[in-house]
Amino acid sequence: MPTPPHPEDQTVKRSGFAIGMRFTSAIALVLALTAAGCMSLAPPYQRPALPVPDAWPADAPADSTTSTPQIDWRSYFPDARLQVLIDQALAHNRDQRIAVQRVEEARASYGIRRADAFPTIAAGGAYAHFRAPGVLLPTGTIEGNVYQVGLTESNWELDFWGRVRSLKDAALEQFLASDASRRAVTISLIANVADNYLVLREFDERIALAQATIASRAESLRIFRRRYEVGAISRLDLRQSEILLQQAQTLMAQLEQSRAAAAHALDLLVGAPSTVLPEPLDDTSVRPELRVGLPSALLEQRPDIVAAEHQLRAANANISAARAAFFPRVTLTGTVGMVSTDLQNLFASGSGAWIFTPNVSLPIFDAGRTRSNLELALARQSEAVAQYEKTIQQAFRDVADALSARQWLADQVRTERDTLAAQSERARLVALRYDSGATPFMEVLDAQRDLLNAQQQLVQTRRALLASRVALYAALGGGVPDTMQTPPPSSGDSTQKQDPLP
Repeated sequence: MPTPPHPEDQTVKRSGFAIGMRFTSAIALVLALTAAGCMSLAPPYQRPALPVPDAWPADAPADSTTSTPQIDWRSYFPDARLQVLIDQALAHNRDQRIAVQRVEEARASYGIRRADAFPTIAAGGAYAHFRAPGVLLPTGTIEGNVYQVGLTESNWELDFWGRVRSLKDAALEQFLASDASRRAVTISLIANVADNYLVLREFDERIALAQATIASRAESLRIFRRRYEVGAISRLDLRQSEILLQQAQTLMAQLEQSRAAAAHALDLLVGAPSTVLPEPLDDTSVRPELRVGLPSALLEQRPDIVAAEHQLRAANANISAARAAFFPRVTLTGTVGMVSTDLQNLFASGSGAWIFTPNVSLPIFDAGRTRSNLELALARQSEAVAQYEKTIQQAFRDVADALSARQWLADQVRTERDTLAAQSERARLVALRYDSGATPFMEVLDAQRDLLNAQQQLVQTRRALLASRVALYAALGGGVPDTMQTPPPSSGDSTQKQDPLP
């Protein structure tokens, strides 16, 4: 049969349980009182007014919608080969990885600040063997042991003035700012990959045009050599035909070098070797239209603006923490447990012990350190306002530049297509006139040069038009795959934001 519990053991268990419950209840009561009594000394947050006009410039035409829904990058860049490159870049690009790790750093920093609002309770045990000489005690020499186990809470600050909470809020805003910066890096990465891909396609088409020109001029030079051999043309005409071919070959070498550099740049962005087979520039690689909306829509769409506003909120919270440093700081230290001079009686009835030590400190003289900390927080808040306004102005310019480029480059493409058609007809007519002896070969030389330049210029302008669409996508905030769910910016108190930690 099982041995019934000894009455003394039950007394020990009840005693230890009661002490632990009293200590836990006391901690819970203090937590509730602190939460109810703390106050915030932060200045009321107000979003600064837009330092830009309410509408886009006249030279940057846009629709008048009040909002711009973010479009997913896969929908905006329908080219399947480009989508593969962007996927690879999002997975392997080192700048992207650095941005993600900075978010994790900010998350961990917030966790540290959040933990400051709670008491730190540690369990421990101690053993001491002591001897006190008889010259110090009237009872003579004393020698013995002390055994101790218990729970300890060290220097927990009661946040009456909101200092700890303000530091936690500042860390939360820094986390949200770092996450917005990560999304800004992602959008920039997508735009850079698309730009470099378009540059490669531009060089591929220009190289193909140069190759066709080289082949045509090489055949013309062969014919001219035969004519020169039979005395039908002068030596000057032969040399000018050779110059035409050499110019095309020089252009070909320059284009090949530039394409190689662009391919290396794309490899760096992708983060791994990429194989992009030569293909001509496709005018449908980027969607032609994108709704723009009003400048105010950028406040919620541009990640860099969102990050700047979170930095501003963090600066506000730091002002509150700096102001709270002028008020008394109350900290608590306590220990509860069992103490005995004999190990076997450590948990016996009557061995419970506790100590509770509140501490109040008020700064009196610190050589101006507290005042300087407040002035530093105020200066950083003013700097954050200026940085926020500058970010908005830069975003306004980015969108205006992209809108203007989209309009005028489209006009240039139409004009250059007409110019190319005219140059092609001119080169054909001049060649006929030369064959009939009505014009010198110098006119043929000029016409061929102008035709090649027109062909190359049209490809460059087409690529610039596509690049302006990419720039507009990035300037409006884009649409990125967001694997980390973070709350949107709020117009209220930052403490109402979703906690990023589980």
